[in-house]
Amino acid sequence: MSSTQKKIIPYILLGALGIFGPILFPNYTLQIAYLWMMVLMASTWDLLGGQMGYNSLGNITFFGVGMYVSAIVQVSFFYEGGVGEYTSAMGSIKPVYTEYEYYMGLFWGILAAGFISLLLCLVFSTFMFGLRGPYFAIGSLGLAIAAAELTITVDYVGGASGISMPLFPGDIEFRSTFFYMICFGLTILAHILLRWIYSTQFGLAINAIRDDEDKAEAMGIPTLKYKCIGWCIAAVFMGCIGAVAGNMAGFIDKEVAYPIPTFGIFMVAMALLGGKGTLWGPVIGAILFHVVKETTWTYLLNLQWVALGLILIINIVYFQEGIMGWLQRKYPEFFGIVVDTSTRDTKEEA
Repeated sequence: MSSTQKKIIPYILLGALGIFGPILFPNYTLQIAYLWMMVLMASTWDLLGGQMGYNSLGNITFFGVGMYVSAIVQVSFFYEGGVGEYTSAMGSIKPVYTEYEYYMGLFWGILAAGFISLLLCLVFSTFMFGLRGPYFAIGSLGLAIAAAELTITVDYVGGASGISMPLFPGDIEFRSTFFYMICFGLTILAHILLRWIYSTQFGLAINAIRDDEDKAEAMGIPTLKYKCIGWCIAAVFMGCIGAVAGNMAGFIDKEVAYPIPTFGIFMVAMALLGGKGTLWGPVIGAILFHVVKETTWTYLLNLQWVALGLILIINIVYFQEGIMGWLQRKYPEFFGIVVDTSTRDTKEEA
């Protein structure tokens, strides 16, 4: 099998899952949409955490920001009273949106969510990248917690009462398919972008930062620039998928917008399970993790967190390299990895 065929096979499988998944399992369309959301979260987290070595626990900040920004845009664009009046009634006001108003509001809401997340990331980068190692991880987690607590103090966006999102104007059966297509499209777009940047000088630079940032700086690599770009890419996609997730949920508040104990940890766990620092590791890890999560939720409701906890323990204690890391070590020739055995043979002869 040629190297080109080896590269094409995963995309064929991924495309088949994306296209035929809702057709073969129509009752699980929304669950598969969340699967693609998980893939996006894990892949964008790995850009910073795996490829660059900066383990961020605060990417969920941009997820929540995206939700609220999209809600503000969607409501204010076509409701004269504005978001403040809309939320002050605690959901009692239900303006009827035409299909054009809803779809246009959602379109601009997703774009605005990505843009505002980008701006916030640029601001955070000015002081967050002064931290390294566990300090950066804890500092980024602090951003997420602070954002969640600040949100519930702002009455304009509903405070602790939250916001009821505009109702989907189309057929209820098409609703799941519609959001599925958006999640799948954003995930594929993110994957293509990540694949491209990993193959450029950018990929070499961020790997150099991961291996030894001080040496990378000494070699003339503008490390702060690359770190900012990497985090901004993740922030934009997290903001966009957050906007979609808010509409899928139909209602947003602090717990929905900033799910730090769940999605905030899941994206890290999925990248570790699949193998961080690889293109396909987060994809594989997200798919397996989500399937196990949904299966245990369906058949082992009381034991779901036990099962997920066992996966994390086994992964971290006994399987730190992840699935892709193990496969690359076990079958290096399949991945085009050349293993230099000359040194080993010389030692054996001696």
